Amino acid sequence: MTRLVAIESPYGGPERERNKRYLAACILDCVARGENPYASHGFFTQVLDDDDPAQRELGIKLGLEWAAKAAARVVYVDLGITPGMREGIARAFVLGQTIEHRSLPDWSKS
Repeated sequence: MTRLVAIESPYGGPERERNKRYLAACILDCVARGENPYASHGFFTQVLDDDDPAQRELGIKLGLEWAAKAAARVVYVDLGITPGMREGIARAFVLGQTIEHRSLPDWSKS
Protein backbone atom coordinates (compact mmCIF):
# COMPACT_ATOMS: atom_id res chain seq x y z
CA MET A 1 0.00 0.00 0.00
CA THR A 2 1.29 3.46 -0.83
CA ARG A 3 1.66 6.13 1.81
CA LEU A 4 -1.27 8.54 1.98
CA VAL A 5 -0.21 12.19 2.12
CA ALA A 6 -2.17 15.43 2.32
CA ILE A 7 -0.76 18.32 0.27
CA GLU A 8 -0.56 21.87 1.58
CA SER A 9 0.07 24.45 -1.16
CA PRO A 10 -1.26 27.91 -2.08
CA TYR A 11 -4.52 27.98 -4.01
CA GLY A 12 -6.68 31.11 -4.07
CA GLY A 13 -6.02 34.77 -4.60
CA PRO A 14 -4.96 36.70 -7.67
CA GLU A 15 -2.46 33.99 -8.68
CA ARG A 16 -5.04 31.19 -8.69
CA GLU A 17 -4.18 29.88 -12.17
CA ARG A 18 -0.46 29.76 -11.32
CA ASN A 19 -1.31 28.06 -8.02
CA LYS A 20 -3.37 25.41 -9.83
CA ARG A 21 -0.38 24.63 -12.08
CA TYR A 22 1.83 24.47 -9.00
CA LEU A 23 -0.59 22.10 -7.28
CA ALA A 24 -0.53 19.81 -10.32
CA ALA A 25 3.28 19.76 -10.12
CA CYS A 26 3.06 18.98 -6.38
CA ILE A 27 0.70 16.08 -7.03
CA LEU A 28 3.05 14.70 -9.68
CA ASP A 29 5.99 15.06 -7.28
CA CYS A 30 4.15 12.97 -4.68
CA VAL A 31 3.25 10.31 -7.24
CA ALA A 32 6.87 10.16 -8.40
CA ARG A 33 7.83 9.49 -4.77
CA GLY A 34 5.43 6.53 -4.69
CA GLU A 35 2.88 8.35 -2.53
CA ASN A 36 -0.89 8.62 -2.82
CA PRO A 37 -1.57 12.38 -2.53
CA TYR A 38 -4.76 14.24 -1.74
CA ALA A 39 -5.28 17.98 -2.05
CA SER A 40 -8.66 19.12 -0.81
CA HIS A 41 -8.13 22.62 -2.25
CA GLY A 42 -7.86 21.08 -5.70
CA PHE A 43 -10.80 18.75 -5.12
CA PHE A 44 -13.53 20.63 -3.27
CA THR A 45 -13.03 23.80 -5.31
CA GLN A 46 -14.32 21.82 -8.28
CA VAL A 47 -17.80 21.83 -6.74
CA LEU A 48 -17.73 24.46 -3.97
CA ASP A 49 -17.29 28.20 -4.59
CA ASP A 50 -13.97 29.20 -3.00
CA ASP A 51 -15.06 32.86 -3.17
CA ASP A 52 -18.17 32.19 -1.04
CA PRO A 53 -17.06 32.31 2.63
CA ALA A 54 -19.55 29.65 3.78
CA GLN A 55 -18.65 27.22 1.00
CA ARG A 56 -14.93 27.90 1.48
CA GLU A 57 -15.26 27.15 5.20
CA LEU A 58 -17.12 23.91 4.44
CA GLY A 59 -14.39 22.86 1.98
CA ILE A 60 -11.70 23.58 4.57
CA LYS A 61 -13.57 21.61 7.23
CA LEU A 62 -14.05 18.62 4.93
CA GLY A 63 -10.43 18.78 3.77
CA LEU A 64 -9.07 18.88 7.32
CA GLU A 65 -11.17 15.86 8.23
CA TRP A 66 -9.81 13.84 5.33
CA ALA A 67 -6.23 15.03 5.89
CA ALA A 68 -6.37 13.74 9.47
CA LYS A 69 -6.32 10.21 7.98
CA ALA A 70 -3.07 10.80 6.06
CA ALA A 71 0.30 9.48 7.22
CA ALA A 72 1.91 12.86 6.57
CA ARG A 73 1.21 16.46 5.67
CA VAL A 74 3.48 17.59 2.83
CA VAL A 75 3.95 21.35 2.63
CA TYR A 76 5.19 22.76 -0.65
CA VAL A 77 6.94 26.04 0.15
CA ASP A 78 8.18 27.52 -3.16
CA LEU A 79 5.32 30.04 -3.38
CA GLY A 80 5.17 30.83 0.34
CA ILE A 81 2.93 29.62 3.14
CA THR A 82 -0.61 30.99 3.18
CA PRO A 83 -2.92 31.30 6.20
CA GLY A 84 -4.84 28.24 4.98
CA MET A 85 -1.63 26.25 4.79
CA ARG A 86 -0.71 27.41 8.32
CA GLU A 87 -4.05 26.10 9.53
CA GLY A 88 -3.35 22.70 7.96
CA ILE A 89 0.14 22.60 9.47
CA ALA A 90 -1.20 23.50 12.91
CA ARG A 91 -3.85 20.80 12.65
CA ALA A 92 -1.20 18.24 11.63
CA PHE A 93 0.93 19.26 14.62
CA VAL A 94 -2.00 18.76 17.03
CA LEU A 95 -2.70 15.34 15.49
CA GLY A 96 0.94 14.32 15.76
CA GLN A 97 1.25 13.84 12.01
CA THR A 98 4.55 13.97 10.23
CA ILE A 99 5.02 17.37 8.56
CA GLU A 100 7.39 17.50 5.59
CA HIS A 101 8.44 20.73 3.87
CA ARG A 102 9.29 20.31 0.20
CA SER A 103 10.43 22.38 -2.76
CA LEU A 104 10.13 21.73 -6.46
CA PRO A 105 13.26 22.45 -8.49
CA ASP A 106 11.54 24.45 -11.25
CA TRP A 107 9.54 26.88 -9.06
CA SER A 108 10.56 30.08 -7.35
CA LYS A 109 8.82 32.73 -5.27
CA SER A 110 8.96 35.23 -8.13
